[in-house]
Amino acid sequence: MEKIIADIREYAKSRWIFGELHGIAHWDRVYENGLMLITPEVNKTVVGLFAYLHDSCRYDDSEDIDHGARASEWLNSLRDSLLRSLNDDEFNLLKEACRLHTIAHKTGNPTIDACFDADRLGLWRCGIIPDPKRMATEKGKYIAATTNYESLTGIKYTFKQRMYLSLRRLKYKSTLYP
Repeated sequence: MEKIIADIREYAKSRWIFGELHGIAHWDRVYENGLMLITPEVNKTVVGLFAYLHDSCRYDDSEDIDHGARASEWLNSLRDSLLRSLNDDEFNLLKEACRLHTIAHKTGNPTIDACFDADRLGLWRCGIIPDPKRMATEKGKYIAATTNYESLTGIKYTFKQRMYLSLRRLKYKSTLYP
């Protein structure tokens, strides 16, 4: 992990006062998901920072649709300290990813879209199975389609749900590996 990301991880962790739904365990998963989504055109540093900053301005650990916009604005206060090593493009990408992650599906920017999917791939922690159709990147679609969420959640699916998930996995494997 890059030093800037490790420093931000510790800083965000020290400020968090709510539960674990959007806390450090979630942020670590978003970071790990982000690493799986890296392609040559994706800025790894921005995705890593997004993992630890996107939920940092929540008012609670429940529904708070405006937390992304607040986080985006709050980043300005870190620009000359913890985020000083980012160039302007990286800083603006990070701000945009935080601002839009609660309100946009896809931007067409590979880095921002990787941030979105890194967060969405962790929806299983809330009992929501990530839907490949709602992913912004091809890698995100593939991961959502081929992950065994039953083993992650401990939730026992009905036969119909298991069949749907199995068919979904087969569909995506066959389109990627004809």
